[in-house]
Amino acid sequence: MPKSNDKSGWNNPRQGDSVFIDGNHSEKKAVALMYDQVRAPIIKAKGKGAVAWQIIEIAKQHGIHVAEDPVLAETLSYLKLEQEVPEEVYQSVATVLSWAYWLKGKVPERKE
Repeated sequence: MPKSNDKSGWNNPRQGDSVFIDGNHSEKKAVALMYDQVRAPIIKAKGKGAVAWQIIEIAKQHGIHVAEDPVLAETLSYLKLEQEVPEEVYQSVATVLSWAYWLKGKVPERKE
């Protein structure tokens, strides 16, 4: 887990980050992703219960998009920190990331 002063391990949110949450369980789960447009998105933080709420609060404080997607949050919660998102979920992650860009009035940069 990355070193930080908070329990989530996510102390440096950036513009390319997104958080996926699972609101359908009695104990909320949250997974924070970072996408730098160079490689696949990676898991930056994850947690359940109080840690999930902390991840969500940090995201909101930094203007990071939070999407409620129970299936995707559950799937991503099994990955390790700093692990790239597997190809099997690229389309689901890309859909939410493109929505986050749209909400912010941005478009991803094209690498030629």
